[in-house]
Amino acid sequence: MICVTFIAADGTRSMAQAQPGDRLLEVAQNAGQPLEGTCEGQMACSTCHVIVDGADFANLPPASENEEDLLDLASGATRYSRLACQIRLERAITIRIPAQSRNMHGR
Repeated sequence: MICVTFIAADGTRSMAQAQPGDRLLEVAQNAGQPLEGTCEGQMACSTCHVIVDGADFANLPPASENEEDLLDLASGATRYSRLACQIRLERAITIRIPAQSRNMHGR
């Protein structure tokens, strides 16, 4: 099992368990995290934007050019920003949920 730690905008921490190869977006949604994932992981929006802990960021494969382009649309993007739909879990990871998110449904 892989431990995923989520840090909410208010600093509250919660954890979820995942299997190797699970996609972070589904793990987060199943854990009740506020990641919309409007495009259902098809990398056509930025509603699953997360900020990866700096130490964990280095362990991820680099973002594709398409992902980088979508991150340009994400509110509050940082150098450690990624799209949760593009992260396949292989080890423990800590994720910060941004305070602002882009909601394509207008909710």
